[in-house]
Amino acid sequence: MWKDIQEAPADAILGLTEAFKNDTNPDKVNLGVGVYKDEQGLTPVLKCIKAAERVLVDEQDSKGYLPMTGSPSYAANVQKLLFGAESEVISSRRAATAQTPGGTGALRVGADLLNKFKPEATLWVSTPTWANHKGIFSSAGFKIGDYPYYNPATRGVDFDGMLECLSAVPTGDIVLMHVCCHNPTGVDLTDDQWDQIVAIAVDKGWTPFLDFAYQGFGDSLESDRDAVEKFAAAGIDFYVASSFSKNFGLYNERTGALTVVSPTAEESKVAMSHLKVAIRTNYSNPPAHGGLAADGVLNDPTLYAQWVDEVAEMRVRIKEMRQALVDGLAARGVEQDFSFIAEQRGMFSFSGLSDEVVAWLKENKAIYIVKGGRINVAGLTPSNIDYVCDAIAVALKA
Repeated sequence: MWKDIQEAPADAILGLTEAFKNDTNPDKVNLGVGVYKDEQGLTPVLKCIKAAERVLVDEQDSKGYLPMTGSPSYAANVQKLLFGAESEVISSRRAATAQTPGGTGALRVGADLLNKFKPEATLWVSTPTWANHKGIFSSAGFKIGDYPYYNPATRGVDFDGMLECLSAVPTGDIVLMHVCCHNPTGVDLTDDQWDQIVAIAVDKGWTPFLDFAYQGFGDSLESDRDAVEKFAAAGIDFYVASSFSKNFGLYNERTGALTVVSPTAEESKVAMSHLKVAIRTNYSNPPAHGGLAADGVLNDPTLYAQWVDEVAEMRVRIKEMRQALVDGLAARGVEQDFSFIAEQRGMFSFSGLSDEVVAWLKENKAIYIVKGGRINVAGLTPSNIDYVCDAIAVALKA
């Protein structure tokens, strides 16, 4: 079957990780893969998760299937994080939430559900966006459109261009947006800008699809959901794909959720019925362990408080590494102004490094960065920051 078929190209990010693993340079640094690293360069299991897992080991008495939409308790806790415990969306039952295999699973199930009823719609993504977004939605059958987002000249949002484009998106199309900690740029919208985007969505009648993978990594668990609350208050249909990979460190447990918000409880019930069909034909029901562990934390006041502290520790460490990179490059006499990196939010940064510099760093210093200059700031540690700053300073002068 395969003798006349060409090999598929490697994934831009996961392929880079494979190359990193095969590199024998003892000083190698991976700033490509999108996972959090602690000061030792490890992706830790959170202490609150360890505690919840011990309870699971002692008390769990079955490995039977979860319902198609996962644990009801998990879904309820996801909604509290998305909207706030006292939200009208929750009390009026306007939201239907299903546990999914990570944020990627949530995006794909949402794409399948939308494509069933909007097969002629175009799915709009930001320029740039997470590398897998276009693949997920095009595989589900959507045409892909692009709207302006990042302005390389200002290192900020091209908001005028974004507004102009979204104002022309046809009724019935879908617009995918990052709630916070935009991947790959690290540049986010302000509250006032979100208000304008919500107003356009209401006026033009396109469907917002919010990708919420980094709650807690921007400013706080509560303030990072501001955009979600704004769309909820508008009373329109919209989708939220959320993930516990980052803020719970549950990367390999594939723990996420898809939430479909409707104007009424009756419509939400209909949405859930079709959501179940989409899940059944994808994976039948979600993996249990990560969701049960997260739910254990969210249901226990002591563990919840511990989790809030651990998320804050991760957020603070990332911000410290941002500042250390800016200061380190300035201290080495680099003329280019990198101060914008300290203003970005979340794990990722459009660093401003050219593809030529990225290639030089990989070839000569075993520093792995995604083409386009996107770096995972969480891959920087106290033990490698000087090496990275030295290497970038040399590369920029080469």
